[in-house]
Amino acid sequence: MRLRARPGVPERPAPGTDLLTAEAVRLTVGGRELLAGADVRVTAGEVVALLGPNGAGKSTLLSVLAGDLAPTGGEVRLLDRPLAGYRPAELARHRALLPQSAALSFPFPADEVVRMGRAPWAGTAAAAEDDAVVAEAMAATESTAFAGRPFTALSGGERARVALARVLAQRTALLLLDEPTAALDLRHQELVLRVARARAAAGDAMVVVLHDLSLAAAYADRVVLLAAGATVADGPVAEVLRAPLLSEVYGHPVEVLAHPRTGVPLVLPERDR
Repeated sequence: MRLRARPGVPERPAPGTDLLTAEAVRLTVGGRELLAGADVRVTAGEVVALLGPNGAGKSTLLSVLAGDLAPTGGEVRLLDRPLAGYRPAELARHRALLPQSAALSFPFPADEVVRMGRAPWAGTAAAAEDDAVVAEAMAATESTAFAGRPFTALSGGERARVALARVLAQRTALLLLDEPTAALDLRHQELVLRVARARAAAGDAMVVVLHDLSLAAAYADRVVLLAAGATVADGPVAEVLRAPLLSEVYGHPVEVLAHPRTGVPLVLPERDR
C-alpha cells in the first residue's frame, strides 16, 4: 500500500515499507577495500543512524546508497528496483544527499542555494510549490534570517543549516545526511535531529551519519554499526549501543548509562577522572 501522491510527485511508500536495501555491498578503489560487506535496510518512517569509528566506511556507504558511487560487489535497491537502473533526474526525485561539506565558488544568496534543491521538480506540477517549500525549509532550519546573504559570507554553522534546507526542499522520500551536526552548536545539533524525527514521523526515511553516540541514541529508531567497511550490528538503539560491543569497535573502553529521566542510553568514554 502506498500513500497518495500529489500531482508530479512520486507516491510516498507507506510507513514500514522497505524503501532502500543494500546487501553485501563491497567497494574497492585503487586496490583498497573501502567496503567489505555492508548491509543496510531502511524503511519508510524511521531514522537510521550510521555509526562507527573513523575509516569504518560510513561516508563511503552513504555515497553508495545515494548512487554517487557504484559498488564493486553486492546490490543496492531503491523501492525494490536496482539503484543502477534509475536515471539521474528520476533518482533525484526519490532521494536527497547532504554531503559532509557544502562548498560554492559563487556568492549565491542563501535562499537561492536552498532553491537549488527544487531543480529535480522543474517542469513538473510540483514546481508550483517552489516558493512555499523553500520558505518552509529555511524556517525549519532557522536560516530565514540570512536568506539574502551570500552563501560564501556565512559561518560554517550557517552554511550547514542552509545546505540542510536545500536537501529538505528537494522533498524526497529518502534523505541521506552525512554528519549534519558536525559544524553546529548544541542548540542546532538538537534542531537538526528534531527535523529528522519530524520528517520520519511524516513518513520519510532518514539515514544519518553521526559521531555522537548519545545523540544517535536520543533520536534514532535503529542503529547500523560499521567497522572496517562491514556491518557488525544492526538493530534498535538499546540492542546495539552496548558497552562491550562499542568498546571493541571503537578501540576504547566506554560505559553506557541510562538517562535518569528518559532512560535513553548515554554513551561515555571511560576516564580516570
